[in-house]
Amino acid sequence: MDFQLKTLGLAQAASEKADALIVLVSPGDGEQAPGALGGLIGAARKAGDLPDKAGKCLMLYRPQGIAAARVVLSSLGDGPAATAARSAVLAAWQQIRAANPKRVVLVWSGGVVPAALQAAVVALADASYVYTHTKSKAEPRALRQVVVGVPQASACKAALAEAVAAVRGVEFAKEWGNRPGNHCTPTMLAEAARSLAKAPRIKCEVLGPKEVAALKMGAFMAVAQGSAEPLRFIVLRYQGAGKADAPQVLVGKGITFDTGGVSLKPAAEMDEMKFDMCGAASVLGVFRALGELQPAVNVVGLIPTCENMNDGRALKPGDVVTSMSGQTIEVLNTDAEGRLILCDALAYAARFDPAAVVDIATLTGACVIALGGVRSGLFATDDGLAGALAAAGEAAQDRCWRMPLDDEYAEGLKTSFADVANVAGRAGGAITAAKFLQRFAGEAPWAHLDIAGTAWKSGAAKGATGRPVGLLLRYLLDRAEGAAPAARKASRRSRGAAA
Repeated sequence: MDFQLKTLGLAQAASEKADALIVLVSPGDGEQAPGALGGLIGAARKAGDLPDKAGKCLMLYRPQGIAAARVVLSSLGDGPAATAARSAVLAAWQQIRAANPKRVVLVWSGGVVPAALQAAVVALADASYVYTHTKSKAEPRALRQVVVGVPQASACKAALAEAVAAVRGVEFAKEWGNRPGNHCTPTMLAEAARSLAKAPRIKCEVLGPKEVAALKMGAFMAVAQGSAEPLRFIVLRYQGAGKADAPQVLVGKGITFDTGGVSLKPAAEMDEMKFDMCGAASVLGVFRALGELQPAVNVVGLIPTCENMNDGRALKPGDVVTSMSGQTIEVLNTDAEGRLILCDALAYAARFDPAAVVDIATLTGACVIALGGVRSGLFATDDGLAGALAAAGEAAQDRCWRMPLDDEYAEGLKTSFADVANVAGRAGGAITAAKFLQRFAGEAPWAHLDIAGTAWKSGAAKGATGRPVGLLLRYLLDRAEGAAPAARKASRRSRGAAA
């Protein structure tokens, strides 16, 4: 999709030829504006057809004096600018989607802040996304061009560039998340990662079974041993800052299909287990965006990827495996496999002497029960890191919620036959999973994002969401813009207070 930025007020927007013109109307704005659009807004308000509530719309077909075939007036309401813009754009798209518009013009009745512009662009791209990879007669995405009209285009160039990069990253993550398991094997996912290295400052290394065995990643190998598809360990590097600058490390769970192993999942909706690599997809999406924006930050992406399948060699309940860290793990449930591949990747992350480590995983159904599909679960050992991720999520409209990591939650992971068990009881399942990972996270500030509820949607809207690419990208851009020192100071203060 092509995005263009133009200096457009309401008067100029009326002359723009398009399949649809979306006008985001703030309370009190536009009614006194001269021209056809100002007159429409005033008349609609006077008739009570355009309430000042976010998401309320009025669509008109070929109104007099306006070049666009369809005009949608969509109220912003008086809420936060970014949230209001997203709601208004999504509501407007519902009005015009059946017409399959190819060119859309998006304008505001008054001023626009960067956060609102970004939210509007991302929302329009999200709503118009179409998956086609495995369809023989698929209709491609109809929407080809979006013109974003603002009072002063030069002041919004950076905001639009960030929004477009976020769109590219989210759609890359969606694309690979949506592909079925036979079109997204570990080998194919590794090739997708390699394709990202065409961008400046990005390098990709892919390790196979021999290299992973040499690293003694026994937990990762144990999960993969029941599949005919060979595992891959993907290492992405983005070097945007000096070599001496410690990198941010992102670790993405890459189970390209999850049967549950010997602890077999129920058949109903097992097809959705193709989405069990959405953590990996989000890391790929972030690197796609980094390649466009080229921010001044160093980032490492680690993706352990394999299938969790059954054959005569498959991991069994009661087996004890040895992780890269040397810790032994009793596998009480083979469907708790994500934490097994992540624990070895977290141990590997320590070699980069990271500023912080964030893992992203569709880890537990318990997190879905706790938070539903609205917020991702956030666990962190460092208050500064937790605050930075939460703030990034709010800014990107990709929210998370911090969960506890009290030591008492680890009691259920004790076992007589190994250093730790891979599951505890049902109570607090998302937390005990995080406590398991914490054992392998090392000394650097560490956070875990459980995206089991937010990575994809079920039902009629089934498909990957691309989350939390927006959150992670905003977090990294904040680090590039100098927020890291403040976060470290806040972290030190919180640790001092706890001591």
